[in-house]
Amino acid sequence: MAPGTDTSPGRGGEFENGVSKENKNVTVIEEENHDESDNSNQTKPGRPPRNLPVMRHCNSQAMLAGTSKLSPSGENSGFLPAFRSGSCSEKGPKQYMEDEYVCVDNLCEHLGAADSFPSPGAFYGVFDGHGGVDAASFTRKNILKFITEDAHFPSGVKRAVRNAFIKVDHALADAKSLDRSSGTTALTALILERTMIIANAGDSRAVLGKRGRAIELSKDHKPDCTSERLRIEKLGGVIYDGYLNGQLSVARALGDWHMKGSKGSKCALSSEPELEEVVITEEDEFIIIGCDGLWDVMSSQCAVTIVRKELMLHNDPEKCSQELVREALKRNTSDNLTVIVACFSLDPPPRIEIPKSHRRRSISAEGLDLLKGVLSNI
Repeated sequence: MAPGTDTSPGRGGEFENGVSKENKNVTVIEEENHDESDNSNQTKPGRPPRNLPVMRHCNSQAMLAGTSKLSPSGENSGFLPAFRSGSCSEKGPKQYMEDEYVCVDNLCEHLGAADSFPSPGAFYGVFDGHGGVDAASFTRKNILKFITEDAHFPSGVKRAVRNAFIKVDHALADAKSLDRSSGTTALTALILERTMIIANAGDSRAVLGKRGRAIELSKDHKPDCTSERLRIEKLGGVIYDGYLNGQLSVARALGDWHMKGSKGSKCALSSEPELEEVVITEEDEFIIIGCDGLWDVMSSQCAVTIVRKELMLHNDPEKCSQELVREALKRNTSDNLTVIVACFSLDPPPRIEIPKSHRRRSISAEGLDLLKGVLSNI
C-alpha cells in the first residue's frame, strides 16, 4: 500500500527533494475562467463508456424511508458535512507500483491552522505515476502546501488550486534529483465547509454518490476525446493509436518534461487542471476518487452502488475502498489500483424506498376482444 497521509503540514519549510521554495521561474495562472467541452463519443470495446458529460444526473422518485421530501436543491442552511475516509492501493498485475495518494479528513488540524480557518475542511488526492514514481511522490508531498501557501488562498480557492498544479509541474522541471521523464496524473478534492473543488489533470476520476446516483465530477483526459484532440492538434501535437505523440495515453499530466518545451510555453501535454465546484448537501453521501485502473473495468454507477451497499452493511469507508479494489481485480484490470472513499456523514446511508405505482392499467378494445376469444377457447 502506498503512503498516503504524510503531506507537508504547516506553511513554511523547503520543498521535498532539494527543490527551493523560492522558484522565481514559476508562473501562475490568474484567470478564473476555464473552457470546458464534452468528451468524444469514441469508446473502447468491452469497457464502460467514458464519453458522458462531466455532471451526470438521473431523475428518481425514490424517497428516504421515514423522511419527508427535501427541498428541490436538497440544501439545508444548517447542514455541515463530517468527513471520514478510507483508502486502498494495490500493485495489481503490473510489475511496479507507481500510484500515490493522500487523505486528510481534518484539514485545520493537519495544517495547524488558526481558528479563523474554514472548518470543517478536508483534502484528498490520487496521483497515478508513469515512467517511475518520482513525479507522483513529489506531487503527493507538495501539492497541498502549494495550495495553502498561494497568495489567493483561501479567498480565491479555485485560482490557488490551479496555480498549485502549475507550480508543481514547474518544480518537477527544476528538481535535479528527480527523473525528468517521470510524470503523473493528478486529481484532488479540496473541501472547505460545504464547498468542494475538484481539480483534475489526467484520467483518474472523481464520482459523487448522491442518494444512490452516480454523478461524475471530472472528465477523463484521454488524447482521443474531442476537446483534448482539438487542443493537441492546435498546438502541433499528434495522436497515434490513442497515444499523445505516440508516447502517452493521457492528454494532461504533471512532469514528463522530456515531452514538453520550455516552462510557460503552450504544449500538447498540458498540466493545467479542469476544475469543478460543488456545494455539498444532505443528499450527497460520499465521493469515490480512483485511478484509471478502477474505471477501465467498472462504470461510475456500479462503483457508487457497491459503496452504498457496503456502507449500509458496515459503515466503514476503508472496507468500501478494499471492496472496489477486489472487484476491479476480479474484472482483470491491467493497471495499478488506488481508490479513496470519503464520506460526508458519520451515519450510514439511509434506506431508500421506491413508492408503489397507483396508476390504473387499461386495455384497448382490440385487446379485450382478443382476450375474450382466448378465454372462450379454454
